[in-house]
Amino acid sequence: MTYTEFLPSKYTKTVEEGTVTYKAPSNIALVKYWGKKADQIPANPSISFTLDACATTTSMTYSRRKEKGADFSFGLWFEGKPKPDFRPKIEAFFSRIESYMPFLKEYDLKIETSNSFPHSSGIASSASGMSALALGLMYIEKQLDPGMDDGYFHRKASFLARLGSGSACRSIEGDLIQWGHHKGITGSSDLFAIKYPYQVHEVFHKYHDTILLVDKGQKQVSSTVGHDLMHGHPFAEQRFAQAHDNIAKLREVFATGNLNDFIRIVESEALTLHAMMMTSIPYFILMKPNTLKIIEKIWAFRASSKTHLCFTLDAGANVHVLYPQEEKKEVHQFIKDELVVYCENGQYICDRIGFGAKRLLPYR
Repeated sequence: MTYTEFLPSKYTKTVEEGTVTYKAPSNIALVKYWGKKADQIPANPSISFTLDACATTTSMTYSRRKEKGADFSFGLWFEGKPKPDFRPKIEAFFSRIESYMPFLKEYDLKIETSNSFPHSSGIASSASGMSALALGLMYIEKQLDPGMDDGYFHRKASFLARLGSGSACRSIEGDLIQWGHHKGITGSSDLFAIKYPYQVHEVFHKYHDTILLVDKGQKQVSSTVGHDLMHGHPFAEQRFAQAHDNIAKLREVFATGNLNDFIRIVESEALTLHAMMMTSIPYFILMKPNTLKIIEKIWAFRASSKTHLCFTLDAGANVHVLYPQEEKKEVHQFIKDELVVYCENGQYICDRIGFGAKRLLPYR
């Protein structure tokens, strides 16, 4: 598909008012996206697990204006309180998607949003937040164009979410999601994410992710700046080629359930992401001493217990501990006994693989 296919035809209905609520999850990349081109186009493809517990719930109340305005009209509340510092990002997002959502200036919007995880937890909410917002807008558009099919609805929601936050396009559906064109994956696109289209062994359908909150402070370097530093990076082309290669290797891993190869690829991807940060100009380090201590503990426990837990990292200090359902009890005990001590205030979040965003029906 191309950009033009997301430009709507003339709407067949009018809608005066309504309210819609979506709960959208975060996600954790197994093959990392790092580096982007204009319009949030990824420099390399990525694959992610959709999560379940870490989610954003966004309600949007919309009412038709008497006439189309010159500006966007919206109010924004976060966890029950006005949030003016979020406003510039939403304004920029609306400006970016206006050509694809021409009704935007015809409505007054009240946006109320909240996270299932603490705002200061160090977990980025841009993926879950932007995907929930995009889905709410798509719900309005579907009222204006009732003939829209579900496949197009999800593709366009992913397309719009990407324009707010790149990784948000991977939070529309679940449980295993691929984003970015890859010659070995039919239907893959830089414009939106897709459900992984090939065979996936049952072991990967019940994976767990315990997120160890090593550092809940604001990152010293934003992800946007980090992505930009891949332009002219001395190892950029090798990194992009590595991502393509790892996605190709994962096809057999996912089909056969080979957890040892899964571990090697996922941990290598996490460390490569941070290697790119440490070798950019300017260079920076987002891992903390406790991040490294946790990694060393995981390696030692895996060797002694013969379990299949592994780690991955986002663009920060927190550690995602991934493990199969069958080993949940043993790994949970290990986390409580040996890893929690390295978490800020002993905090961690138990999450698991989820199956995408959901529209929440109002209470009656």
